[in-house]
Parts: sequence; C-alpha cells; structure tokens
Amino acid sequence: MNTIVIDKKTYVVVPVESYEALQKKAALKSRPEKVLSIEEARAASKKLIRKWASEK
Repeated sequence: MNTIVIDKKTYVVVPVESYEALQKKAALKSRPEKVLSIEEARAASKKLIRKWASEK
C-alpha cells in the first residue's frame, strides 16, 4: 500500500486484489433495506410486468 499526494490531498494506492477483497467485505456487511416475502415479490413482479407490457 502506497500513499501519494495530489493537490494537497493524500490518496492511498492498493493492489487490485486488496481492493476487490475490501469491496467484497463491504458488500457482505451491507443489508438490503427491505426483504420481500415470496408472495410480495410475486405481486411486485406481476405489477412491473403489467406496467412494462402496457408501455409497448
């Protein structure tokens, strides 16, 4: 890991593998805002399909 200074701001340079590992770790920590039940997901899907079909 290296640091560089550009316009009086310090940036950290990391290898791609380390960056991807950090992204994966952050993604695993985040939770979706709302988890739908199967019935709610089906209803939402049908609603979107009807909306998209009417736009054609």
